[in-house]
Amino acid sequence: MVARAANAVATGERILDAAVEAFWERPSDQISLDDVARRAGVSMQTVIRRFGGKEGLFAAAVERESDRVRQERDPAAVTDAAGAVAQLITHYEAMGDRVLRMLEEETRIPALRQVVDRGRRAHRDWCERVFASELAGLGVARRRRRVAQLVAVCDVYTWKLLRRDAGLSRRETELAVLELLRPLLEVS
Repeated sequence: MVARAANAVATGERILDAAVEAFWERPSDQISLDDVARRAGVSMQTVIRRFGGKEGLFAAAVERESDRVRQERDPAAVTDAAGAVAQLITHYEAMGDRVLRMLEEETRIPALRQVVDRGRRAHRDWCERVFASELAGLGVARRRRRVAQLVAVCDVYTWKLLRRDAGLSRRETELAVLELLRPLLEVS
């Protein structure tokens, strides 16, 4: 019984791995359940039985990947601004190009818009938690403006502009983001 349950979990993870792999290779509206099943080494019926179809599979994959991103970008692991930037750039080095592709598709694929909006909220929450001490004591309007500034400086598009468009190295990108953040983090 235990072995069977472990096998079912492993099968589910293989299916989710296959779905995520396919998603990063091409637009989500071009992914078929048959392709995911083939990649996972299971039948299409197994995918349907397990996830209820493409929407259920997509939702489960998004949930799992969102949890993984939350763990990678754990605000509790950050002790200072340099650590926050290093954590952020590590994440963007691994996922930045993929996230940018997803942002390009969000207007074309309604289900993707929900995923992207969820990511935006998670990024904003991360900024608010990581920089909570610098935000404490600010008035409502100033805090709102400061959070928006922090979100912008720490955004994947900022990473893209510095790393991809300007050709800065990873270390130079970290320094540039930190330099952009410093005036926002000064307590006044």
